[in-house]
Amino acid sequence: MSTKPEFYTNELSIPENVTIQKEDNTIITKGSNGTVQKDFTKMPVAIEVKKDKVIIKSYSNRKSDYALVNTIKSIIQNMIKGSTTGFTYKLKIVFAHFPISVKIKGQEVHIENFFGERSSRISRIVGKETKVVVQGDDILVTGPNIESVSQTAANIESSTKIKNKDSRVFLDGVYIYSKAK
Repeated sequence: MSTKPEFYTNELSIPENVTIQKEDNTIITKGSNGTVQKDFTKMPVAIEVKKDKVIIKSYSNRKSDYALVNTIKSIIQNMIKGSTTGFTYKLKIVFAHFPISVKIKGQEVHIENFFGERSSRISRIVGKETKVVVQGDDILVTGPNIESVSQTAANIESSTKIKNKDSRVFLDGVYIYSKAK
């Protein structure tokens, strides 16, 4: 007696103020805060978009497929959350030796006078809809796509990494201190 294997499925309900489209293997969410799109071509799952829900099905019934289905569900939930409310990362400018100044020029963040260096340290802003604002000693990174916002904040933080010095003494830099989701 042969039984059909049960494949893992998971459903996600779509809020009223969000529209979700599927073009090939790309999911596009549109909401009041903007649009977020993600390509799921390399993920071995089937994604269906119905009227009020998204159905994610695996192609086999292994433990790793169950984990993959749940991971994709949380990615789509983050896309919905980003298109409605957005994400904000806050960074703090800390200096004890030389006053650091931060300027935004196009799609780049220039950190000037870091440890008295003549050349500025440059970090890239990821994504078209990601916005970076300097408010006193704080840097706010906001946008609808959590991957772009978090990568931009990480780029800014890692551009001020200090090498060949004692990190307990030289605390100058830009550090992430808040992740508002």
